[in-house]
Formats: sequence, structure tokens, C-alpha cells
Amino acid sequence: MSLSNFPHWAQIRVIAGKEFHDRIRNRWVLAVSIVFAAFTLALSYFGAAAQGAVGFQGIEPLIASLVSLTIYLLPLIALILGFDALVGERERGTLNLLLSYPINRVELLLGKYVGLAAALTCATLAGFGVAGVAIVLRAPNADWYQYVGFVISAVLLGWVFLSLAVSASVFCASRTSASGVAIALWFFFVLVYDLLLLGALVLTGGAALGPMFPLLLMLNPADIFRILNIFGPGDLHTMFGLISVFPATLAEPFFLGPVMLLWIVAPLGLAAWRFNR
Repeated sequence: MSLSNFPHWAQIRVIAGKEFHDRIRNRWVLAVSIVFAAFTLALSYFGAAAQGAVGFQGIEPLIASLVSLTIYLLPLIALILGFDALVGERERGTLNLLLSYPINRVELLLGKYVGLAAALTCATLAGFGVAGVAIVLRAPNADWYQYVGFVISAVLLGWVFLSLAVSASVFCASRTSASGVAIALWFFFVLVYDLLLLGALVLTGGAALGPMFPLLLMLNPADIFRILNIFGPGDLHTMFGLISVFPATLAEPFFLGPVMLLWIVAPLGLAAWRFNR
């Protein structure tokens, strides 16, 4: 890549700022924040209703419920947010106009991603932060730090699926096909992957997949998110079945955090390669 094609932060920041302010103006951040806050507060109060109890029952049951909710909701929101980031510009006829400005394709791609990621992050932090205030007031410091760890991992999960959505937006020729790919990605990583892995374990008796099992789990960012939250100060791993057999020695944030970052960078790198062609 020549120096003229090397991405510059100033151009990326301008594009990201426009993308972010567009989301603020159409109240997208506010709507998603309200959704996250409402679900989190409801789970914190009614999460143990099936056991005949209401009210805050501790951080561990709350995080267990929030992990399951987040895995279903946050990837879907991220995919919906980013699936038309570039293919939408192409269909509206504004992509060539954007590229006529003194920016290159990588700067446009990264600017779009950074702006959307900033909007998604604000919505996530605002939504979970409202419930976090209640938890801080009612829970000890250890619980507070565990909740913060959950929120950080949720932000990373959103960034991963937003990266996948932007990559799909580059590869697809229309918004219709991009939306179909986004839905397929959600079904695969959130619903299908673990079922396939569980079926393979049952069919092989676990012998063939045993040594490869941790690697196979890391091929799904939703599973990495689960692992980051169940091997914490609390004893949550018994609540998650298949994930609970992941080696505790590998379930360290300093190891899994970079794996999540790789899940963010790899789709963006692939999208940049394709977009430059």
C-alpha cells in the first residue's frame, strides 16, 4: 500500500463523526439504550420470579440472565445496524460521490465502522449503565466489578458482529442480499453453531473432538462472550452446560480478549481487501 493509500485518522474521524451524528439525530441510540435498560432492569427485578422470588437476588443470577439475553439481542442489533453501511450507499448512488472526496476506500470503510461502533457503544453503555447504577447502590464492590466486566465484554461482542455486518455490506451486491447474509450470520453463530457442536460431540462420544473443543468454541464469538462471563469471581459455569467444560486455564480475559479483537479485525481486513478491488 502506497503512502497516499494509507488510511489517515483525520479523514476517518470526519466520516465516523457524520455516521455517529446521523444515528444520534434519528434517535437510534436512544431507542436501543431504552431497550437495553428496560430488559436489564426487568431481569434484575423479575429474573428469579420462576423460583417464587422478586427483587435483586445477586449479581450471579442477573449476569447469567443478561448473558443469554445479550447473545440473542446485541448481535441482531449490530447486524441490523451495519448490514447496509456500504451497499446502501451504492444503491442510493452516493458511494461514487463519497469516493470523489479526498479519501480512499479504506478510510471510508473504517470511518463507517468507527462511527457505527461509537453509536452502538453509546447505546450499550447507556442501557446497561442505568441498571448498573442500581446494582452499585445495592451490591458490594466485587459484584460491581463483575458487572463492569460483563458490560465490556458485551461491547466487544457488539463490535464483532458489527464488523461481520460491514464485511457483508462490502461483499453483497444489494441491500436485500446483505440483509439475508446478516440474518444467516445471526442464525449460525447464535442458534446453529452450538447445536452442531453438541451433535458432533454426541455422535463421536466426545473422543474425537476432545482436544479440539476449546478451539472450536473460539470459532464462535458468542461462545467467547459466554466464556468471558462464566469464569469470573462467581460460580456461573454450572449454568451454561456445554461451555462449562471449557478449560478454566484458557478462560482468561488476557487471552480471550485478544481473540475477540481478532474477530473484529479479521472481517474488517477482509472487507478492506474486497473493497479495494
